[in-house]
Amino acid sequence: MERRGIDMIGIVDYNAGNIKSVERALESLNIKYIRSKNPEDFADCDRLIFPGVGEAAYAMEQLNSSGLADFLREWVNSKKPLLGICLGSQIIFDYSEESDTKCLGFIPGKIRHFSNLWQNSELKVPHMGWNNISYTNGGCPLFKGVAENSDFYFVHSYVIQPQDESVIKGVCEYEIKVPSCVQKENIYAFQFHPEKSGVAGLTLLKNYCTGTISTNGEIVC
Repeated sequence: MERRGIDMIGIVDYNAGNIKSVERALESLNIKYIRSKNPEDFADCDRLIFPGVGEAAYAMEQLNSSGLADFLREWVNSKKPLLGICLGSQIIFDYSEESDTKCLGFIPGKIRHFSNLWQNSELKVPHMGWNNISYTNGGCPLFKGVAENSDFYFVHSYVIQPQDESVIKGVCEYEIKVPSCVQKENIYAFQFHPEKSGVAGLTLLKNYCTGTISTNGEIVC
């Protein structure tokens, strides 16, 4: 059975950076949400937002010690939508080079530092500021209403490297092609900050929060 949004959006709080900007974005869209560190508080939610900034090892320590890591695994396995943002888009993969960190493993792949992917680049790290995104592999349903090559706001030093490149739905250019949007069934991930990306970013969040949830957890907009 398909499920129509919105009921309640859950924002996962695991002490990984300031997520007030996500709350303000949802409030501007008149979307109801709950922010919590307690898995039990998400019982009435039909989709989660998993934001984060900071260091991968610390984030994983927080997730493991709080029980949120196991909760998120159960959530993903039950085919409910999950949206990772920035650090949350990275630690859904198997492994991060940042502090040699084992991550959640929802999607096969590694997170690598720019310096290990470039050859003699003079560009600055972190990749910080506005960059446009081109769609790939058919794009993502969440891009409905957002023109290709729209600009989004980035702040990151590490790069998503999926094992299966077909999950990459959007890329930007920063010396190399940088995976910026990833989707695998009910799992969505933005390397950029949609909540800080103006109208285009708000459109993505609205699509995620209000689209119909299909039987396999994908969002239909």
